[in-house]
Amino acid sequence: MKRYDSYKDSGVKWIGEIPNHWKLMTNKYFTKSQKNKSEFGDEVLLSVSEYQGVIPRRNIREGEEHLSRSESLVGYLKVRKGELVSNIMLMWKRGLGVSEYEGIVSPSYSVFSFKKSEPKYFHYLYRTDQYVSEFRRNSTGVIESRLRLYDDSFGSLKSHFPPLSEQQQIVSFLDTKTSLIDSLIEKTQRKIELLKEKRTSLINEVVTKGLNPNVEMKDSGVEWIGEIPSHWFCVGTNKVYHDLGTGTTPTSDNSEYYSDNGYHWITTTDLNEGIMYDTLSKITEKSVEDYPNLRLYPSGSIYISMYGGRIGKLGVSTFDSYCNQSVCVLPKNDTIIVKFYYYWFLGFQEFVKGMGRGGGQPNINKDMIKSFPTVKIPLSEQQQIVDYLDEQTQLIDNTISIEEKRIELLKEYRQSLISEVVTGKLKVTTDE
Repeated sequence: MKRYDSYKDSGVKWIGEIPNHWKLMTNKYFTKSQKNKSEFGDEVLLSVSEYQGVIPRRNIREGEEHLSRSESLVGYLKVRKGELVSNIMLMWKRGLGVSEYEGIVSPSYSVFSFKKSEPKYFHYLYRTDQYVSEFRRNSTGVIESRLRLYDDSFGSLKSHFPPLSEQQQIVSFLDTKTSLIDSLIEKTQRKIELLKEKRTSLINEVVTKGLNPNVEMKDSGVEWIGEIPSHWFCVGTNKVYHDLGTGTTPTSDNSEYYSDNGYHWITTTDLNEGIMYDTLSKITEKSVEDYPNLRLYPSGSIYISMYGGRIGKLGVSTFDSYCNQSVCVLPKNDTIIVKFYYYWFLGFQEFVKGMGRGGGQPNINKDMIKSFPTVKIPLSEQQQIVDYLDEQTQLIDNTISIEEKRIELLKEYRQSLISEVVTGKLKVTTDE
């Protein structure tokens, strides 16, 4: 790919130079705000994914967006294929895109149709870093998380506007190239999933069978554990940890209860399958005084999430800490090797999740974790297993890290390619 033959100053500082034959167009002259409201709410409910653009809301990835909505869909806005959908509070976080679906969106969105232009060109254009930054600069609000870009502000902004035939050529090129990049990303993500499955399988095998392939085995009495070495004992977690606990949450709107310099306070957000070196929130001495259900757990304790989509998430503390009520704590126990039982719960995380009870957000409780099957084995074997798994899982984790970096670079290349092409820094030719 090469640059265009000649460029001109656009007259807009944040846009800079554009190809000599391109125009800048004020948005209100080629877009039109649409306010067609749904009467019955029976269409597909749409939303905006930061990475994917407009998709059916049921396809939003976990953790990418809060899915709350009103009980009634009456008054939601209709969306036609080829229309721009923008979350007016999240445009500056790529909360917009051109829809490939017919459906409806919340009244908190804006919907625009296009005139005499190729809609998907603007899908690519408006999701570039350059435009996202400009949307943010023109958003208003008291706090960052509530910034809004209103329709009239969007309409007053200017956009790159190449000839229609060139818009279509750019879209055809980017559709092909981004599809290839997305395919590579998908294959790499699948490789990471397989590596994680291999890691889990390895942990499961070693924590239930040990490292001696010639040891005599016996039935554990638990189907998903299978056979264990004959000198091991299958027991409930409460036979290994005798004092499981949890915590509580001091009133969140009382500033006297929280401080950046306070005591560590663990919530499910802090649990990410590894060693914890800090907490996102800290509580004060007053919290401890006013909430007797807060209990200080020693460094080296295992924390397990009990609520909602994060059931089974784990962490091991490197500090004394309190916690909230959504976490179960296995306090440090000097008669065991803590990391062996960390590996146990990590390997059988899906079985912990499977204990969940309830509707859309299932929960488990402390008693369920107390009765969760585990094994009692000699300390020397616990340590051997931990040493072996530390080494082997690190090798797998290193490979996963390499693949995750590959995905990051592919995404960066994808974004850079789109930006260079839609802003005219690079020219698309018919043979590309």
